Amino acid sequence: MFLRNAWYVAAWSSEVTRDLKQIKVLNEKICVFRTEEDEVIALEDACPHRKLPLSKGRIKGNTVECGYHGLTFDCAGQCVWAPGGGRIPSAAKVRPYPVHEKYGLVWIWMGNAAMADPEEIIDIPNFDSPEWGINSGDAMELQCNYLLMCDNLLDPSHVAWVHESSFAAPATKDTPLRVTKTETGIIVHRWMMDHEPAPFYKKVVEFEGNCDRLQHYEVRYPSHALIRAVFTPAGTGGPDGPLHEKTFVMDSYNFMTPVTETETRYYWFQLRNVRPDDEKLSRMMAEDVRHAFEEDRAVLHEVQIGMTNKQSPHIDLSIDAGQLRFRRQLEAMIAEEQMVDAKMDA
Repeated sequence: MFLRNAWYVAAWSSEVTRDLKQIKVLNEKICVFRTEEDEVIALEDACPHRKLPLSKGRIKGNTVECGYHGLTFDCAGQCVWAPGGGRIPSAAKVRPYPVHEKYGLVWIWMGNAAMADPEEIIDIPNFDSPEWGINSGDAMELQCNYLLMCDNLLDPSHVAWVHESSFAAPATKDTPLRVTKTETGIIVHRWMMDHEPAPFYKKVVEFEGNCDRLQHYEVRYPSHALIRAVFTPAGTGGPDGPLHEKTFVMDSYNFMTPVTETETRYYWFQLRNVRPDDEKLSRMMAEDVRHAFEEDRAVLHEVQIGMTNKQSPHIDLSIDAGQLRFRRQLEAMIAEEQMVDAKMDA
């Protein structure tokens, strides 16, 4: 089940061109393209005549021509030409989806179009700040349900075993976690005091010696995550710490788009508060992060297989508290949405 009245990432902005392209979000096939004015358009990818995908057709100015019999649709999904010379059938239309470009991403609204408000797209402070550097990578195709990745991003402990060469440190195994519920999601966080920086971060922090480290893992409904890493010299961290002038902060933004029940497209980038114009550092960080995410992908693929084919019930641990609270609330939101839709259709 999916929450429909929400913004999901449909593609990187660079992936949508004047060529017709099929994407899939929440099990729905969608045709995306750009108009002559560079506006992104998203239409149901099925001609109403014989259901040939419109993405198999041709773009004609700001219209799309079906590749089977030439039915032509405008940007609002209305058929504006059909063969035969007679009246165009009233049912000759396809669903248009609200879309909005922000942060180099194309966002799509899958539910009631009247409720689509771009102001509700996640706010990303410092995205355009010249004082913050950025690194990113291509979207990843995950062979698992999107909630398994949400679980992963509410689980600071897994880094101790999955990411030994990058994000792990001894304190990540057993330092207690704190869970906080917000109006938009769940936060799992902890400060780990006076230990050696993890291998990935040791290459980028600008101080010597041990650190105090914050792991802030936050997932917002339906499937957007902020992972904040804070490294400050030992003795300057903690909830009330003064934070040193050389404190390193990395905000990792992660957007999980459900493709099907067992497929997810994963978009990500990181913002950092050091050396914003250092392209070599950006490339190194992007490569290292991609390597770590590949480790996640391999594990979650096997978890999906295991959960699908399990012969006995799975168990939960105390470290799963954030994940379980997130899932319960999201299930309640989906149930409420479905109840409202049912009443409107009655």
